Amino acid sequence: MRALIALDEPHATRLADELSRLGWDALAVPVTTPGIAAARGAVRDAGDQEVDLLVVAARHDTLTRELVTACDREGVRIVPVGDGEATARLAQAFGLGVPMSPRASGRELVGALRNPLPGAPAPRAGRRVIAVWGPAGSPGRSTIAIELAVELARDRDVALIDADSHAPSIALALGLPDEGPGFAAACRQVSLGALDVAELDRIALRLGRGPRVLTGINRPSRWPELREDRVRAALAVCREWADDTVVDVAASLDRDEEIVSDLAGDRRNAATIAALQEADLIVAVAAADPVGISRFVRGYAQLRETVGATPIAVVANRLRPGSLGIDARGQVRRSLDRFAGIRDVWFVPQDPRSADAALLAARPIADVARRSPIVSGVRRLVAEALAVDTRKAA
Repeated sequence: MRALIALDEPHATRLADELSRLGWDALAVPVTTPGIAAARGAVRDAGDQEVDLLVVAARHDTLTRELVTACDREGVRIVPVGDGEATARLAQAFGLGVPMSPRASGRELVGALRNPLPGAPAPRAGRRVIAVWGPAGSPGRSTIAIELAVELARDRDVALIDADSHAPSIALALGLPDEGPGFAAACRQVSLGALDVAELDRIALRLGRGPRVLTGINRPSRWPELREDRVRAALAVCREWADDTVVDVAASLDRDEEIVSDLAGDRRNAATIAALQEADLIVAVAAADPVGISRFVRGYAQLRETVGATPIAVVANRLRPGSLGIDARGQVRRSLDRFAGIRDVWFVPQDPRSADAALLAARPIADVARRSPIVSGVRRLVAEALAVDTRKAA
């Protein structure tokens, strides 16, 4: 791991030395140098060794919009440092969280980087089900689910499941055969009492060196195969199968069919509701534009009613200044805070060139454009909201 430390002396040298003793490749750079020049220059000169972290003083002359944009593009995580309310407001304006104290040690910094989402329950034996949901209107649920699974698979054993009973798309996006068994076969095996880890290994498809994939139904008319009891039981086996199980679900949370009929029977949205209720953590995806945020706010209340106290990490996807003005991040933060009471938001910038290249190649964006700001945004989400301590308990 390579870190740049752009702080006042003696904090910069001290922190760089402490990180070096912890196994990091840490370099102190002059805080008087504009942050953007330090970040860009170091990344350009790094050769095959990427810069992973920039620790920078949270001041208006160092923590700039240009710096944040460049680091997003290059996949560099930013840790702001400073004291006081002004520092906190500046860091929050860029979506960087609470600044670290200049007196913090290297161990405290590394520990902060590993902290999971506040309030998240301890997963069973370190294993989790992570559901990816978003409202109607194609906010990018499947894209986030794929990139999330690929990023998590760098350090953990990951499964990616398409449980969308309305419009499954993971097989198409990744160039995988959708006539294979997939998640529907796993659900059928549940009914036969034959689903176990070995059976999941048999029916799953491996995405290169990344996650194992259970594709979705290849015809919408097959949705009755994803019954609620089957989905819950299949996900229980998945907990034994993989460290993290990322589940892509449909948008609709409606239970209208239960109102118009009092007969017991299959429900179209049962798979979505079951996956959300079984999840240890939910990644909720909103399109970062006025229409997308409005749809998200309306759906978020129903989502919270469905999942109760389960932690939710909110992602503003396809962030761009065009439809929201200059301060796009601030606009999204203020809207979600005012209308939904959401204060923690992670941002994934728009990058149509990389997204189109990934679709053309039928591969994850991380494989075809690893420097894409989409990859950087998902990497930041994983590091800040989904990180777990993977060290085995003594």
